[in-house]
Amino acid sequence: MFLGCIADDFTGATDLGALMAREGLRVSLHVGVPQSPPTEVADAMIIALKSRNIAADEAVSQSLGAASFLRNQMRAESIYFKYCSTFDSTDKGNIGPVLDALMAELDVSRTIASPGFPENGRRLFMGHLFVQDRLLSESSLARHPLTPMTDPDIVRVLGRQRTGPVGLISKLAIDSGADAVRQTFEEAASGSVLICDVLQTPDLDVVAAALPKLRLYSGGSAMGGALARLQNSQGLEQGGQAAADPATLRPIIFSGSGSDMTQSQVRHALAGNVDAVQIKAVDIVDPAISAREVLARIGKNGAVPMIYATAYPGDVAEAQAALGVTESGERIEAFFEALASAARADGFNAFVVAGGETSGSAVRGLGIDHMQIGAEVAPGVPWMQADGVWAILKSGNFGTESFFFDALEKLGIGQ
Repeated sequence: MFLGCIADDFTGATDLGALMAREGLRVSLHVGVPQSPPTEVADAMIIALKSRNIAADEAVSQSLGAASFLRNQMRAESIYFKYCSTFDSTDKGNIGPVLDALMAELDVSRTIASPGFPENGRRLFMGHLFVQDRLLSESSLARHPLTPMTDPDIVRVLGRQRTGPVGLISKLAIDSGADAVRQTFEEAASGSVLICDVLQTPDLDVVAAALPKLRLYSGGSAMGGALARLQNSQGLEQGGQAAADPATLRPIIFSGSGSDMTQSQVRHALAGNVDAVQIKAVDIVDPAISAREVLARIGKNGAVPMIYATAYPGDVAEAQAALGVTESGERIEAFFEALASAARADGFNAFVVAGGETSGSAVRGLGIDHMQIGAEVAPGVPWMQADGVWAILKSGNFGTESFFFDALEKLGIGQ
């Protein structure tokens, strides 16, 4: 197997899978470490974990377990550690600790960290991360309830998380070509992780061409796409996409992200044809009961149901003040897990899900452990099919404001 990938959340796993499949690779995507090697033929395998916001030692343990399976059972030539293109993490981890552990386990002296995703407006220049035209620290990510990103200098951010040195492969080196990138990498101190500047997609291709055979890579989905392009430059068998029968689909929308973009998407949907129910953490005592109550309220007007916890920052702050940050988030996650399970039992089989934590909850509730990649709705956001269920797992900040309706239309479900 060309590449074995470890994603630190479920939306990131589908994001990476979409970009590699777009380049023609056959991609196998699994939720958690499989019990045994899968039988399908694949050029790359992705193991989706939910490790972004857990304790660092547990994130390390899960990531090492995934790496061991990919290397020993799947014979992966290289390991790719995938995290968010906005480098979502706190100063205590988990990106740095996981990288340190993987470097030690794989016995590598240097690797790269390339979170940039130009197609979605995530660019790095001189180690500073921009979201569209704003520094990371000036974007909505600075207000993220779990991983507020208030420092745009990713060299500095990663330096606070790990014990080894952090360097930079600058845009100046990339513009000088693959040889300059390779020289920068090879001259870095032993133990280094080098952040990669990226302003446009071809910058990623230069880095991939310069460093084609590393045992360990890390970054966002776009760097994975660049490695797939390099691998497929000789022409691999084209991977097939899953296709849906619209007549068999019964859709439902879940939205739990509080990002600015998801707020816009919820407002756009509310102005259209949806049967909407808002849920608040303070109202959830028993998640299963709340889920059944919500399902009993929807479906009366023939519109697509939308259940959302998406709220303005002030409302989120009120809930966190009343319940605490951890309890507030756990109530919402438990609710969406119960809701996904109950909705599937009730006959819903096409789930549009917004938000990383919400996506993880929905996948657990649906009981999905292996997904086939379908058509992309937005860059890095594909429909996935598993055991008769369709799901699209959207990172909070991805997509345009019409994303929910765009996703349904991609499956042939009109509004």
